[in-house]
Amino acid sequence: MMMAAPGPRGIISGPDRDSTMPDLCVNIDHVATVRQARRTWEPDPAWAAVEAQLGGAAGITFHLREDRRHIQDADLARLQEVVSVRLNMEMAATDEMVAIARDLKPQMAMLVPEGRQEVTTEGGLDVAGQSEHLKGIVAALEAGGIPASAFIDAEPHQVDAAASCGFSVCELHTGPYAEAFHSHGRDGRHEQVRAELEKLTRCCEQITEAGMTCNAGHALHYANVAAVAAMPGVAELHIGHSIVSRSIYVGIREATREMLRCMAGDPPGEREQNDP
Repeated sequence: MMMAAPGPRGIISGPDRDSTMPDLCVNIDHVATVRQARRTWEPDPAWAAVEAQLGGAAGITFHLREDRRHIQDADLARLQEVVSVRLNMEMAATDEMVAIARDLKPQMAMLVPEGRQEVTTEGGLDVAGQSEHLKGIVAALEAGGIPASAFIDAEPHQVDAAASCGFSVCELHTGPYAEAFHSHGRDGRHEQVRAELEKLTRCCEQITEAGMTCNAGHALHYANVAAVAAMPGVAELHIGHSIVSRSIYVGIREATREMLRCMAGDPPGEREQNDP
């Protein structure tokens, strides 16, 4: 197989890269989750980032949570050193995280809600309900040269609020779509699945019409990703848990390549279907 080569802006090009589909940004948080289960030094999320890049990832995403449950502060310098594609930092809208982001200078900072008791992010950021606070956070990030993204539910009023706050990017929360897909036997033709996809599609159009970039992510996997990747206007998909899960069997590099193929519309194989 032909080796992938660096392209413009550090994006990987090659046989698994289709310029008409969204970029894939791989979230490496759960590599750190495995490490932190033993409070040891392996597996190394920075090395996972290298492998994801070699597999074709156009970006690496990480979430430095306030409780430091997976990614640690010490990981940031290593990620900055080894990541040659876009580095995307997920963070709470706090002064502490703004200071860290301004020091690290990732290519994007995505603001997400956080709850100490949640297993993972459980919904979009309520931009409309805290717009005054978020305007200050967005301004501080932009002043540091960091575009700000809002992780939001596919609700028109949240899109309007994000535009009002000055966000450059909105990432649509795809969890409800993924849950509908799973609950209805992975049947993409089911009425509820199609309804959730339509909500995402309409909000994606609204985001781009407002002059912002539209990304999407959360609970996407090999069997459900193609429909979201095919939405007009979506620029990036941020996917982590599914790729890290698959990597147990095939490694991060190949798991990333397989995800890119599924994003391009190739049906997942039997193992990919069963291990999302």
